Amino acid sequence: MSEFVMDPGMLTMGGVFYPTGHAVIMFPDKADADSTAAALVTEAGFSGDQVRTLSPATFLRDIAKSEEGSDIPLPSVGTEGATVRSFESLARQGHHGLVVAADSREDTERLMAVARRVPFSLAQKYRSLVIEDLK
Repeated sequence: MSEFVMDPGMLTMGGVFYPTGHAVIMFPDKADADSTAAALVTEAGFSGDQVRTLSPATFLRDIAKSEEGSDIPLPSVGTEGATVRSFESLARQGHHGLVVAADSREDTERLMAVARRVPFSLAQKYRSLVIEDLK
């Protein structure tokens, strides 16, 4: 597990966050995000490099492209812009997140089996040309 660092490959050509092959999950409680991250590594077979923690401040600075409290609107290029704005709203409310490399359906199922143990706010899987709502 490590703190999220933006990889340029996680952006569209227009600069919007779109990490293909990753899931992003937001939790109202930091402890739930942390315990889920730990369980993904210790119980679900994910490597520490596949699981990145995401604080609200990091989300606002690196993904939403705005500083906490900024009123600068995020440009929209379609669904990906609306999805980022949904995550941004949660980050502004103090929700913590995880960015998990989960390229295959099996990876996504293992991820969600762990994530469902605690309340989460929003979970999305970024696939090529599709953002999938995870429940």
